[in-house]
Amino acid sequence: MNEPIQLLHMGAAAPDLSTSAYGPFVVHEVPSLDDLAQALDSQHYDAIVLHQNRHDGLRQLALWPGLARAVLDAAVLVVAPEPASGEALRLVQLGAQDVLPPHEAHPAALARAMRLAVERKRLERAARKAYATDLATGLPNHGQLMEHMNHLLALREREPAVMALLALRIEGLAATEARLGTESANVLRRKVAVRLRSGLRASDVVAAVGVDTFAVLLAWIDDAGDGERVAVKLAQSLQRPFTVAGQDVAVAVCVGVSQYPQHGKDADTLLRRALGQAVDGRPIGRSGLSPHAGGAAAANDD
Repeated sequence: MNEPIQLLHMGAAAPDLSTSAYGPFVVHEVPSLDDLAQALDSQHYDAIVLHQNRHDGLRQLALWPGLARAVLDAAVLVVAPEPASGEALRLVQLGAQDVLPPHEAHPAALARAMRLAVERKRLERAARKAYATDLATGLPNHGQLMEHMNHLLALREREPAVMALLALRIEGLAATEARLGTESANVLRRKVAVRLRSGLRASDVVAAVGVDTFAVLLAWIDDAGDGERVAVKLAQSLQRPFTVAGQDVAVAVCVGVSQYPQHGKDADTLLRRALGQAVDGRPIGRSGLSPHAGGAAAANDD
């Protein structure tokens, strides 16, 4: 419990948690939901406490576009007078950890509730990561990509911005498995994943969405043509052969691109379009195997 819990607090006066055995806490205060949303863009918070004093506060909070972003990484606690059971359950279904009446939110009780909520959130993230990881590559899988996109699209409703989703279908994986075995094919998948990741920004997401298909989410792009340009750059980066089991393995790539909001406003539509293009597109490069000749022609991509 030595690392301070970063707490973002909105509403009533922030409680004094300096002597709590469940801390230490570092409390950051914001006056409104808009300010809270801006704060979430600037740093990570472990917990968020939202005081709602209006009679319709819980209903308004459930409609707040920023809630999906808030509950993604932080344990969210809501304090409201006489919360109706239906509204409280709705907020929990939307990701809040708990909804407390004021008499259960005095500093000692609030500190305990926050600490336990933060620990539950950490366990939840760890379990979700284990469940949502593609075992062959270590990348997020299809389910994790869709969850991330849904949260990001909810944020885009409040802060409109263009983003792009790329699909890259790799030709040559099946031939590698047939010639060199399943483990060598998995090594090739991992090396493709490493090379894709190395060509992107830290804010971009690479996911494995099929045995031979990867998706790349460009969360922020400045120009409508950026998605196409990045797709071509990534496809070209995969043209250098990979070294697998003493062989130089070349792959071909078919790419697809969809763009928000031009091609769709939900995750399923955007992914279907990108995958459809990748399935129907003409491959870039030629796949095949040859004995490794040494030198710098083949990339290890460890």
